[in-house]
Amino acid sequence: MSDESVSARCFARESMAVLDRMTASARDDVARAAELIAGCVRADGVIQAFGTGHSQAIVLELAGRAGGLVPTNRLSIADLVLFGGEPPSVLDDPLLERRPGVAARIYDLAAPRPEDLFVVISNSGVNNVIVEMALHAKKHGHRVLAVTSLTHTRAVPAGHASGKKLADLADVVLDNQAPRGDALLALPEGGAVCALSTLTGVMLVQMAVAEASALLLAAGERPPVYVSANVPGGFEGNLELEKRYAGRIRRTAS
Repeated sequence: MSDESVSARCFARESMAVLDRMTASARDDVARAAELIAGCVRADGVIQAFGTGHSQAIVLELAGRAGGLVPTNRLSIADLVLFGGEPPSVLDDPLLERRPGVAARIYDLAAPRPEDLFVVISNSGVNNVIVEMALHAKKHGHRVLAVTSLTHTRAVPAGHASGKKLADLADVVLDNQAPRGDALLALPEGGAVCALSTLTGVMLVQMAVAEASALLLAAGERPPVYVSANVPGGFEGNLELEKRYAGRIRRTAS
């Protein structure tokens, strides 16, 4: 295996170094994020997770997976079609996430309650739909937890008419420490390869869920978590847990 600046060995080494730095420096922010999550669960709220593009991978870490919290809901631009009656062709627009009004429509389709927590995920933190979702959530009294790259977002202009970025609007920011442009390994003649934000973003949200679960356990409360549907009784047990949040969480095929 090569030990050059662009190699599997190099990516493993460099990404692990970032993870080590991040897990140490993010402790206070993770603790604050955990308080938001535990507070939402205690208040019978739902964690509304939203992201576009590859940020949806981190949304999937939060919403509806084995070992994850049951009161979680995945919000997506595809909701315009799945639940909003729009024709599938609307998703052909590559600039849809930059159109005004899209986030407000997704919010309305989810019909969240005031006690729901919004987790908004975006590496750049500047796209219109991302900022609009955070603004809309704040307008309706929700707490907002952001997962973003502070390095990237500080290096690029705002994409929303307000001039705001995701990090400006969040109650708590989890910095994924991805570099500007996300890719980690510089290529010899310019550019870079191997994106980092999914790896670090997943670590941050799972740390926050673990810490929130610890807070619930310390208070004598059992965290409502999913069991794998692929173990005996798992699917049936999950259905029982979901009844508490009937009509508030969506579990579609993915």
